[in-house]
Amino acid sequence: MDVPELLRRAACHVPAVATDEAGATVADANEYLDHDEWEVALDILVELGDAYRTETAYWDLLAEAARLMWLSQTERWCHWRRFEVVHGMVRADLQLVDPDVAGGRRTPIPGDGRLRPLWDIGDVTAAGEPDLYVARLWVEAQPDLRPGGRAVVRLAPLSPQRWRRLAAGDVITMHEQRPVAGTATVVESVLPIATSARRDRG
Repeated sequence: MDVPELLRRAACHVPAVATDEAGATVADANEYLDHDEWEVALDILVELGDAYRTETAYWDLLAEAARLMWLSQTERWCHWRRFEVVHGMVRADLQLVDPDVAGGRRTPIPGDGRLRPLWDIGDVTAAGEPDLYVARLWVEAQPDLRPGGRAVVRLAPLSPQRWRRLAAGDVITMHEQRPVAGTATVVESVLPIATSARRDRG
């Protein structure tokens, strides 16, 4: 499939009444497609996908379109969102420790999900030590997180099922070595669609 076909197929997944933060709809995306404004149409569809609960096929189509347009950052975001559809979403307000403190970073955290730090989410080993888990980190609304900085981040755990008990207000810590590198307060925890449906049937 070429880019316009991929985007039109993705657009078919979006309810006509759905709007992004700017008020754009799928009709706007289709209008831009009619005028060969592929990148604008893709941006609208990505925003619409973030505004309501989508399926994996939607993000697959958008990721492939982004790949064909050489938009690597958008492609990475679409793969990230696909992961969240399958495994759920954890957003947290992360405060990094000062770079002069033990454990503090001296270089910025890349914002596009490449960093895979360890996290203490409250579990302990049989020996009573903190049981740390790996989770990739995506920084919202900025390209990176400066040393000692603060931002809302999204986490993609390698073992998502262990994180599903987290709720807004829970405090977790980030580690790159033994000392704490940052402290995060969970602001949103969303179960994957399939898990939510099972709970609703109860």
